[in-house]
Amino acid sequence: MNPTSFVLFGATGDLAKRKIYPALYHLYIHHQLPESFSVIGLGRKEFTDATFQAHVKQSLHDFYRMEVQEDDNLQAFVSLFGYNNLNIDRTEDFVRLKNRLEGWEQGIAGTASRLFYLSVAPNFFGVIASQIGQSGLDAITGWKRLVIEKPFGHDLASARELNSQLSQAFHEEEIYRIDHYLGKSMVQQLESLKEANPVIQALWTNKYIANVQITADETVGVEERAGYYDQAGAVRDMFQNHMLQLLMMLTIHAPHNMASAEDIRMRKKKILETLDPLYRQNVHERIVRGQYTAGQIQGKPVQGYAAEPGIAEGSMNDTFIAAKLHVDNYHWRGVPFYIRTGKRLKAKNTRIVIEFKVPLSSNVPLERTYVPNLLVIEIGPDEGITLQLNTKDPQSKGEFKPVRIDMFPDKAEAPEAYETLIHDALNGDSTFFVHWDEVELSWQWVQPVLEAFAANEVPLHPYAAGSHGPEAAAALLAEDGFHWWFDEPAEPVTELEVSDLGEEQPMKEASVV
Repeated sequence: MNPTSFVLFGATGDLAKRKIYPALYHLYIHHQLPESFSVIGLGRKEFTDATFQAHVKQSLHDFYRMEVQEDDNLQAFVSLFGYNNLNIDRTEDFVRLKNRLEGWEQGIAGTASRLFYLSVAPNFFGVIASQIGQSGLDAITGWKRLVIEKPFGHDLASARELNSQLSQAFHEEEIYRIDHYLGKSMVQQLESLKEANPVIQALWTNKYIANVQITADETVGVEERAGYYDQAGAVRDMFQNHMLQLLMMLTIHAPHNMASAEDIRMRKKKILETLDPLYRQNVHERIVRGQYTAGQIQGKPVQGYAAEPGIAEGSMNDTFIAAKLHVDNYHWRGVPFYIRTGKRLKAKNTRIVIEFKVPLSSNVPLERTYVPNLLVIEIGPDEGITLQLNTKDPQSKGEFKPVRIDMFPDKAEAPEAYETLIHDALNGDSTFFVHWDEVELSWQWVQPVLEAFAANEVPLHPYAAGSHGPEAAAALLAEDGFHWWFDEPAEPVTELEVSDLGEEQPMKEASVV
């Protein structure tokens, strides 16, 4: 890799200390950073280099996923860090930054490159990109890249305006938009799961799949994010980005030898282009929105959303959204996709459930019922894959019962999302970053939802904290003869040798709500 300067805006913020510094440290101790590498932290606080290095070291002790040893490796790592005070409205601060970077680059061999990481509020993205261009920070002999965090706009119009601002200083191929769900190990393995397992590949079609459910449930409330969340809601905070990205990653069909980053992007774009569009007048038919009321989480009482500190009186903001979508292409036509996400729900989990069609056979009595086969892909907090099959119940002659084969990967081997994404950005691999086409198309699909919510044309259903969400979300599936699948503890019904797939796990019955 080229000698690289990692220029971090928002260096004293929460994201930097919780995610970015631990990720960089992990890459450093695993020899995955450029041989010549420096980090310049930027912020309004008056830090010296030494003060900043102590701040970084403390962040590692607090948030790195393994124990940090006070050794030469740690000292060598923090010595890579320097700090500049910077006000984004002052061009002279950017010129001073440019002079410092050039001073470091002149002392190293090779073509110098710069990665600008904007760990700041989105309303500063355009200003910073403009200042980078005006100050000459973008005039280098090597590559330059801009990494930004979501949200990428507040609606379709603001997203387009933001993209126009960024494009003044960076080309599209230089912009790396982070959606940290794309950095999750199980999400990145979705395509290889299909390609490496012909039995799954053969069934990955509307001929065999009855419906797909994509869920991201949270037990937490708004916490300290009330100011942001009351303006964003679940539709902007989760649905427009994370949930639609999971939909795209699940439904693309890449070639057997795995596609290039450009090919993956093209296929994701086509998925969004083939989504059945929503119109404002029928949003209420396919979208359920809700807001949590007082209830209990893990046996402890919690207050409702309207009583949370910082929430506007009478707020009609959505803390839950469920949606029914259809992908109108050869592989998925006729398969409903149900997406749900919300706060203060019963359990924390992000998962994909593929429900297969129940077989129809003239040899099976009508009164005998099957539980559908399920393929469950657990994305978080634990990663794993579960296959639910049917077997004869020895205690009930002639009847069937569901059994589950659970496969869990070794947690120690799975990298954290930011470790993967920062490494990819440094190496110029944009496969698991968000292209502008995806941003624009996702906002286009969501825009009628935003307008209908703003006009209060969709009911706001209350749901008790600690529940599975509003009853209307269950009715959304019941209209099609389906129900949500939730994972509840159950007594093991059998055991299976799966030693070559990971830790042996008991199989459990699935439950429905």
